[in-house]
Amino acid sequence: MTNGTWVSLFSGGKDSVGAFYRAREAGLDVDRLVTVHSAGDSYMYHVPATELVDLAAQSMGVSMTAVEGPGVSGHDSGAQGDREIEPLEAALLELDTNSRAGLAGVTVGAIESEFQSSRIEAMCRRLGIDMYAPLWHEPPVELGEWFVETGFEIRIIKVAAAGLERSWLGRTLDRAALSELTELHEEYGVHILGEGGEFETLVTDGPHMDRPLEIEYSKTWDGTRGHLEIESAHLR
Repeated sequence: MTNGTWVSLFSGGKDSVGAFYRAREAGLDVDRLVTVHSAGDSYMYHVPATELVDLAAQSMGVSMTAVEGPGVSGHDSGAQGDREIEPLEAALLELDTNSRAGLAGVTVGAIESEFQSSRIEAMCRRLGIDMYAPLWHEPPVELGEWFVETGFEIRIIKVAAAGLERSWLGRTLDRAALSELTELHEEYGVHILGEGGEFETLVTDGPHMDRPLEIEYSKTWDGTRGHLEIESAHLR
C-alpha cells in the first residue's frame, strides 16, 4: 500500500464506524475523520445526524475535517454522484498537500453500493491513494453479528421501508433486531443492514470510543417512514 497516513470517510453510522475500526485493527494509521455534510438528500453519503460527528471524534480522540456537500439537484443520479464527489476530492487533495507524510488512502464503509464505491475508487486513482473497504461484500447476517459481538451500540435513526414501523426509530441494532430484520428481508425484501436505504444508523458507543454519546430525541413519522429529531447530545 501507499506510504503515509489514512483518513476515514466517516458519518457516525455503523458502516463508516466499522470500516474505521477494522482499518485500525489491521494496523493502518487512520488519524483523521472526513465527514461530508450534505445539503438535503444525497446519492453518495449518509445524511442523518452527521452534525454529531464532532462529539464522536472527541470520544475517539481523532481529528476531523468537515466538508460541505452540494446536495441533490436534478434527476440524473450519475451526474449528481460525480458532482457530490468533487468537494470530497478537493478536501483530500488539500490534506494530502498539507500532510508531512502525505495521504496513503481513505477508508470507506461501502458494503454493496457500486454507485458509491466506484466513484470513490476512481477519485482515489486520480489522487494516487488507496481505498480500503473492509466491509465490501461481507454477508449481511455475518456482518450484523460482528457489529453486535464487537460491542458497538447502534441506534436506528431513520426508516423508510415496508415492515419498518415507527417502533423501529431509536431502537438498538441487537441480536433480536437482527432476527426480526431477517424475517422482514424474507417477507418484504428489506436489506438486513439497510444497504438499500431502508434504514440509517448512529453509533453511540463501542470499542473505538472512550465515552458514549447520549442523545435526547423526538420521533417524526408520516405513516410510512420517519426519523429521529435529535434535540440534544453530549458525551457521558
